[in-house]
Amino acid sequence: MGAEAVGAEPEAKCALCPRLVEFRAENEAKFPGWFNGAVPSFGPDDAELLIVGLAPGLKGANWSGRPFTGDFAGDLLYATLGKFGFASGTYDARPDDGVELKRCMITNAVRCVPPQNKPVGAEIAQCRAFLEGRIAALSRLRAIIALGRIAHDATLRTLGAKLSAHKFGHRARHEIGALTVFDSYHCSRYNTNTGVLTTEMFEAVFVDVSAFLKG
Repeated sequence: MGAEAVGAEPEAKCALCPRLVEFRAENEAKFPGWFNGAVPSFGPDDAELLIVGLAPGLKGANWSGRPFTGDFAGDLLYATLGKFGFASGTYDARPDDGVELKRCMITNAVRCVPPQNKPVGAEIAQCRAFLEGRIAALSRLRAIIALGRIAHDATLRTLGAKLSAHKFGHRARHEIGALTVFDSYHCSRYNTNTGVLTTEMFEAVFVDVSAFLKG
């Protein structure tokens, strides 16, 4: 299925992945007031930077309907975006907190929340058409930040690049056609609690990206 067939954004009740649809139904029964759907990208159409995460968190974007909103990963991500001028407003972990992104968009490699926060390969592959469509729709896009290895792999496959030629690594940089991909460890609570990722390490990626976009 090509991006031209599905566009840049899936329907909220996307039915492409049976396991994720089943999990959505379970969550709708447990949490009827939550978003419980394929989470749309967030940010302006003139974005020069696209941030690609893994998938919505059960109590984060699956609740709020906005990427990285409502869980710990969003606390670090939105604070960093604000510090580097990619966001305005005060992040309050709510979709109506008034935060606006500037020259930046956030999306996920998989748009629906997976059980145990672990999508399977078929689901990542199925959702790749939306990532392809999202990238193609951003006419001013110059840089992508891939948060974690799965996002890195999904992004490179979407761009038609060989994974063997572009190994994932924190602060690694990959020139792929007209785009530059920057890698970061995912800003999850697990990574920050275990010291895999510190605030300083995360901000260093945005230093690199900001310098690149100014160049």
